[in-house]
Amino acid sequence: MPGDADRTAGERRADARRNRARVLSVAEEVFAADGLAVPLSEIARRAGVGPGTVYRHFASKEALFEAVVIDRIARLVDDTCALASDDDPGAAFFAAFAMVVRQVAVNKALCDALTAESGRAMTVGPELRERFRAALAGLLERAQGAGAVRADVTVDDVQRLVHGCVRMEQAGPTGRPTAIVCDGLRPMASERPAGLPAVTELPAAARNETRPQVPDGSRPGATAPRCAECGGSIAAARTGRPPRFCGSACRQKAHRRRARNTDRPPRTG
Repeated sequence: MPGDADRTAGERRADARRNRARVLSVAEEVFAADGLAVPLSEIARRAGVGPGTVYRHFASKEALFEAVVIDRIARLVDDTCALASDDDPGAAFFAAFAMVVRQVAVNKALCDALTAESGRAMTVGPELRERFRAALAGLLERAQGAGAVRADVTVDDVQRLVHGCVRMEQAGPTGRPTAIVCDGLRPMASERPAGLPAVTELPAAARNETRPQVPDGSRPGATAPRCAECGGSIAAARTGRPPRFCGSACRQKAHRRRARNTDRPPRTG
């Protein structure tokens, strides 16, 4: 009967949609954990379907990977758009910023897409990209209107800062780089409306300010560290760890004093 045939075709389409969603969900977990090295047959096994089912929906592993990335971006866009209804524009903007960084940083597949490490150019549709940009721009505009974000920040700045935070969090995911960047997006104290949180004060050790500071004549308003032995000013290092001593003589004096204090003879050579 035609009705039975139509119902059977509808059930097949529903099964196909469920299988596709299941494969996408499993593939996202696998790619996030193991990257692109996992074969499609393993993804099919974990999804509880046959390899032929996977190939019917996705012509290759790269096509599946691309579908996973696009699906995750679409969900990220939806989550970002949902924050636009938050009653606190500043909290909504910074929640969105942290959410985007966190979701991108912890998902290896999405990171590969954004940094072009997969070897395949992702074809995220312009509509999805524009939706994401529009969502960020709307959150930014509301936050700036509430005085929670600096007025000179643009949506392009925000997108570049997101990508920068992702790289830093990949190097050592702590949330600290994102928190510091968010502090930089807030207006200065003189421009901040009453009641808004101040910029986070970093611990002294994190700022490399464990030694007394003196004015640095090479840079107006800047400071230079003092020698831990003689107290004289020393040139600030451009890279690496800041120096503790003004020269080898003070370094050796400090070493000999430490050796005396611990009743050990100083090493020579």
